Amino acid sequence: MIVMQDVKKSFGDNHVLRGVNLEIPKGTSLVIIGGSGTGKSVALKCVLGLIHPDSGTILVDGKPADSGDRDKFLAKFGMLFQGGALFDSLTVWQNVAFRLLRGSLKRPAEEAREIAIEKLRRVGLKPDVADRFPAELSGGMQKRVGLARAIAAEPEIIFFDEPTTGLDPIMSGVINDLIREIVVEMGATAMTITHDMSSVRAIADNVAMLHDGVIQWTGPVADMDASGDPYLDQFIHGRADGPIEAVR
Repeated sequence: MIVMQDVKKSFGDNHVLRGVNLEIPKGTSLVIIGGSGTGKSVALKCVLGLIHPDSGTILVDGKPADSGDRDKFLAKFGMLFQGGALFDSLTVWQNVAFRLLRGSLKRPAEEAREIAIEKLRRVGLKPDVADRFPAELSGGMQKRVGLARAIAAEPEIIFFDEPTTGLDPIMSGVINDLIREIVVEMGATAMTITHDMSSVRAIADNVAMLHDGVIQWTGPVADMDASGDPYLDQFIHGRADGPIEAVR
């Protein structure tokens, strides 16, 4: 579903992606791990076309990511943002139905509201939440609303950007389980970027480690602990000593 071939991106003298090669088979869940500032978000934004790579090829469902109808291309995607990114001035249901109230996916308001309430139920929120505003919700509830919005338009591909940031361990587990259930249920292709190893183990079919602008290791999540790769081993065990230099 997603192929990145020798993708490079620099910002001035900062060479962020130095030749990323990655494949995400249709209907699978890939989690990209790596330290802060290693280019995980840049890679995601390159796939979405929010950032244009300096060189290399990105294919989505067999077609170049930068070709064809832009609205039709973006309609394939749903996204759960790191900070929730809910609109404060909109009610919960309006946030969930945001894409269904405008553009090529536009539905009548009543239908959009019904879909929003159904998606809220799917993530464990009651219908009475629909008319509240984001500020009236806890962090965990806001994250669920963000997840409901990500799946509202039944996307083929869902991106999760640090889905458990700011949540306590119990709520993180709830969100991880929800993500896994929904991705499997929808048959969607998922790409997640995270530092949270509990998320990796709960969400991933496959794992890719991005370090120094390249994919250092990739493989099934079941092979991660016995990979033999010193970079991956240091990262997943949180060791200060190893080939990855810790800023002291």
